[in-house]
Amino acid sequence: MNRSRSVVLGVVAAIALSILGSPAALAGPESNPEPPAFWPLPPEFDDFYNPSPAAVAAAEPGQILRARRANLANFSILPLNVDAWQLLYRTNDAHGNAISGVTTVLKPRGPAPAGGRKLLSYQVAENSLAHYCAPSYAWQAGSLPPNLTLVTQLELLLAMTGVQQGWTVSVPDHEGPNSAYAAGPLAGHTTLDGIRAVENFEPAELSGKDTPVGMWGYSGGAIATSWAAELQPSYAPELRIKGVASGGIPSDTRELAKVNNGTLFAGLVFAAIIGVSREYPDLAQALASHVNPLGQAIIAIKKPLCTNLTSVVVPGMNYLGLFDHDPFQDPVLNKVFDDTSLGKAVPTAPMFLYESVNDQITAPWRVDSLVDTYCRDPHASVNYHRDLVSEHLSLTVTGAASALLWLRDRLDGIPAPGGCSTETQNTMLTDLGAMDALIGALGGDFAALLGNAIGSQTG
Repeated sequence: MNRSRSVVLGVVAAIALSILGSPAALAGPESNPEPPAFWPLPPEFDDFYNPSPAAVAAAEPGQILRARRANLANFSILPLNVDAWQLLYRTNDAHGNAISGVTTVLKPRGPAPAGGRKLLSYQVAENSLAHYCAPSYAWQAGSLPPNLTLVTQLELLLAMTGVQQGWTVSVPDHEGPNSAYAAGPLAGHTTLDGIRAVENFEPAELSGKDTPVGMWGYSGGAIATSWAAELQPSYAPELRIKGVASGGIPSDTRELAKVNNGTLFAGLVFAAIIGVSREYPDLAQALASHVNPLGQAIIAIKKPLCTNLTSVVVPGMNYLGLFDHDPFQDPVLNKVFDDTSLGKAVPTAPMFLYESVNDQITAPWRVDSLVDTYCRDPHASVNYHRDLVSEHLSLTVTGAASALLWLRDRLDGIPAPGGCSTETQNTMLTDLGAMDALIGALGGDFAALLGNAIGSQTG
């Protein structure tokens, strides 16, 4: 009789498991990620990136909706020896509407230190108008086209310098599901909610809301980073942001539109106008109504392009001449310029800002003005470096080591100096320890190309 009862109970249990799934399957995405895709599909065709609007709306900002493992690779070919996942989570657009976000999580292999790992949120200069350009897809093994562009690979190498420190690194697709390049408030929300998601993701080996967090980004990545820093006190006050490093900062979108018209970087800036229009319907309508047929053709050509191609489509273009009126007298455009320019709030986290005096894209005098705006607040903590020898592209590399060292001190618990300071120097490579740190980072990145584990020796 007992034997028969055991058999019956066993059958019932098997049926229940077949319906409900195993105990592991019953666990949420916070602790039980899905396996990696056999072959990565572009986000435009991957249902992972396209949750139901109802599921998104029902979630809290930063709540994980799905998680899966990811296989990352240098140049889409050489496997990256780290643990990696993709998290799909709820965030908000620039207007407070519920949307989905995706972040890529990189973690050193091996055990975490006592107390959990520190977290770096690294925002890339995606600068693109198509979803397949986002790092969550472009960094995967087998992504097409292979990520052979300098910008895409350089951003991966810089993110890996955080992993080399033993940190967990979050890399959000901060342009959102519509690739709204340069839409700062959207990028800030997506970045902060990405941090929330990773803090709740058990395999990231963090300590939840007690996790020390740093944020870092350059150029297009500085848009997301700086906006996240300004929004964090009101939008995500629970996060323990210990330091923010932001360089090559596009702080004033009106001034960027003026100074880049007709220059080598005009194609990139016009792409930003297109990207912002995806987040601001009034701007999209203005472009449709007031841009001439040539401009409409250029917009159509740029829509499916990543940063390298959208930059070289019509360089030197007179994009202001494509309008049938003066854009700077248009109330719609002026409101968008105002809404997407920094300086709305003073970050409470310490900041390390760096800018080339000869930056040919970002109007560096406007970055000087942004620093002045922050520093009117007696509680602001801003360490501002103005670099003389560099320009926008070269400072990406020559300023990186100083930014990394500054962030490492903050995450190690060393307080940032209070108040504001500005230093104008020939090159940031002369900063104490910067050259050694850069050489060490490059050595670690080269070892990674050969398949070495990254950062696990510090974990």
